[in-house]
Amino acid sequence: MPKAKYEGIYHSLKKRIEAQDYPYQSLLPSENTLLEEYACSRNTVRRAIAELTNDGYVQAMQGRGVRVIYQPVGKTTFTIGGIETFQETARRNRLHAVTKVLEFKTVIADERLVSLSGFSVGDELWYIRRVRYLDGKALILDINYFLTEFVPGLTPEIAANSIYDYIENTLGMQIITSKRRITVEHATAQDENVLAMDSYDCVAVVTNQTFNASGMLFEFTQSRHQPDYFCFQDIATRKK
Repeated sequence: MPKAKYEGIYHSLKKRIEAQDYPYQSLLPSENTLLEEYACSRNTVRRAIAELTNDGYVQAMQGRGVRVIYQPVGKTTFTIGGIETFQETARRNRLHAVTKVLEFKTVIADERLVSLSGFSVGDELWYIRRVRYLDGKALILDINYFLTEFVPGLTPEIAANSIYDYIENTLGMQIITSKRRITVEHATAQDENVLAMDSYDCVAVVTNQTFNASGMLFEFTQSRHQPDYFCFQDIATRKK
């Protein structure tokens, strides 16, 4: 089954659900209708639907069709179970996104950073600090470390656009798994200096260790979110 084909159908249906062309609790067009619309095989449509099901967008009902269970939320919604870029999240939430690079340099991992990140002592890393703006408001401070061995040629211009796009489409490296931890912490002086904190004195902190197709750690990132627009969602299923 051509991967690109089912992924294209998946992204097409996902966008239409997010745009509420297929609103909450409605049924997707029948399988036969989708086969005709996308000019593909039955297995390809089913693979795309399976991906939407895994993402919590739809639920298949045997013999009755596929029901939309996605609901838009008021806050900016990030996904727990998936790996999504800042630009992709902004597009899905229909927000204008801008990234400002505050700092960009190489560092050598010492014991303190190793204990925090999982890299090895002596690893050369890109160190990047970026502020993420949504609809003109500074809401996220990203502190990124990328292993230079796996992400060569990185520039501030790439960091201001999309590092993941560069990794996947220029370097050709697959991004497979991210181990994620979410905490709430007191805001630091740095948070208060660069983020639009309003009356908040805390931030939601999302820490990621990200691995490639070889199981090698290539990124450690801490994203510090102003709480007002912060919302992480996931889909859970009961297993017996």
